[in-house]
Amino acid sequence: MDGYNEKEYQMFVIKVGLKVGYYRRLANMTQEQLSEYSGMSLNFISQLEGPSAPYVPSLKSLFKISRALGVPVSKLTDVDND
Repeated sequence: MDGYNEKEYQMFVIKVGLKVGYYRRLANMTQEQLSEYSGMSLNFISQLEGPSAPYVPSLKSLFKISRALGVPVSKLTDVDND
């Protein structure tokens, strides 16, 4: 067994999206503003933050989003220290 757990992976992806939403609200930003500042589409941001359909962002996308939010990308991916 390779240690891969689909359920854990899906929970990780959901938590990353929730963190994006958390830091976006903390920055007093709308999804539209984050879309504009990060260069990502509004649909992308909406899907990323939506826990019902986990959307897997690329590292490049996470870096763009973290820059727009003014937080290190590690804040978005550190889901073990919630």
